[in-house]
Amino acid sequence: MILLVIDTSAIASAAIIRWHEDGSDAAVLAQFATEDTKSHAEVLAPGVRALLEEQELGGADVDHIVVGVGPGPFTGLRSGIATARALAFAWGTPLSGLMSLDAMAWDVLAAAAPSSDFLVATDARRREVYWARYSPSGLLLDGPHVAYPHALPPLPVYGAGAGIYRDKLAEAGAVVMPSFDRAQPTAASLGLAAVERLARGEELLDTAPRYLRESDAQVPGPRKRAL
Repeated sequence: MILLVIDTSAIASAAIIRWHEDGSDAAVLAQFATEDTKSHAEVLAPGVRALLEEQELGGADVDHIVVGVGPGPFTGLRSGIATARALAFAWGTPLSGLMSLDAMAWDVLAAAAPSSDFLVATDARRREVYWARYSPSGLLLDGPHVAYPHALPPLPVYGAGAGIYRDKLAEAGAVVMPSFDRAQPTAASLGLAAVERLARGEELLDTAPRYLRESDAQVPGPRKRAL
């Protein structure tokens, strides 16, 4: 089966994964991920098209689409979810969501065997982080949340959010893991995490975005009378 995965919770990324329904032989066939956190809309659609062309695939070849549903900033997150929904509608392809922080948790488990609960944190801007708590086996225990770094539990923290606010987290007793202090969620890792869940017969999420904040945009009130 062919899985197309998109995530724009932090950076813009996409991946094509081949997998069997029992979860065996899952492999990332192609992927791209930007470094820029502000150009999602410009690079995502051309990037997805290039991946499909590289693998000589069309929409009819994609069996499932998975999109990261955040948490993430409004504009970037919307770009990925809107693209995934449009492709799923155009191709008649099943579409599911998965929390973007789960991609980072998958990376942590792939790289190490945590001996305790751990946190994943990405930059939420406004001097805050998006974060979630996981068990040593990768089970989501708490979150996602948005908070100031000093409010996080005193546990090992993985992700770019930890690297940005290293001093604040240290003051709170959290331990920033240096090998992950610039890491961001990617579509490839999100897709591999999704494959594991699908193979276990678990349902994925819908594609409702997890913004965790109210929008800054406000509907204007009635115009004031001049006289």
